[in-house]
Amino acid sequence: MKLPKEQILEIFKETHALLEGHFVLTSGLHSPHYFQCAKVLQYPKYLHLLAGDIAKHYEYSEVELVISPAIGGIVVGTEVGRVLGARTIFGERENGAMKMRRGFEIKKGERVLVVEDVVTTGGSVDEICKLVLAAEAKLVGVGCIVDRSNGKAKFDSKFYSVMEMDVQTFAADAVPEWLAAIEISKPGSRGLQG
Repeated sequence: MKLPKEQILEIFKETHALLEGHFVLTSGLHSPHYFQCAKVLQYPKYLHLLAGDIAKHYEYSEVELVISPAIGGIVVGTEVGRVLGARTIFGERENGAMKMRRGFEIKKGERVLVVEDVVTTGGSVDEICKLVLAAEAKLVGVGCIVDRSNGKAKFDSKFYSVMEMDVQTFAADAVPEWLAAIEISKPGSRGLQG
């Protein structure tokens, strides 16, 4: 059974994870709202609750590997992997491209679940899915805590989100005056390199 949206929103508010202002998202889109999932996931009870919901959805999918895009998806992906008893790794950017590093590998034929914290355009998840398919592994699904794509994110596999959230986003050349008047924040992790 899916967690009630009201309960999840209350958790985000309680942990100060639902931010308001003028944000440039990882996708480059502008928004008056931002979900800082890390603020929720720092609390084990909420991490277990939200990741557990994703794991429950895929519990009969015989997941052998959980992979997430760095940085946002690592914590939730690790907990989903723990609950499912699956090996857990992450992909990360190197010179702007998503890659397998740190000796991680996806094995041919392995049953893989991709896990992310927040999906806006689905770009990072799509890059991870391409790594899975290039390794000739079996992509069994994509799971996330918040889908804020307004139904636009599509993947070549079963997609599940704990919560769908309709949030306004604007292209950089189409930011309305009321939002442009607010100082810009860039809270995402895309600019971080390791």
